[in-house]
Amino acid sequence: MNRPEIDTDLIDEAVLALLYLTLHREKGPVPVWRAWKSFDWEALRRLHDKELIFDPVGKAKPVMMTVEGQRHSEEAFHRLFARRAPQAEPTSEGGQKKAP
Repeated sequence: MNRPEIDTDLIDEAVLALLYLTLHREKGPVPVWRAWKSFDWEALRRLHDKELIFDPVGKAKPVMMTVEGQRHSEEAFHRLFARRAPQAEPTSEGGQKKAP
């Protein structure tokens, strides 16, 4: 069986979405968003290279997100993990039937 080529951008998007689960804002004059960094180090490095999180290397368990990273994190979380409302089925007359 051939192994598929791994799309690291999709992995990065999923990691960013999962970071949203532990995201919290620290109080202070400047908004600081942190999330637990217990994810693949290579994915975290790529997110840092994309300027979505600050440097994840260090002893601290959380990683700080940039403002752009926080926005992308929330969008990815909802896009990947939110349940979608059922779509209405078309009828033969061209109208829409309600979903069951």
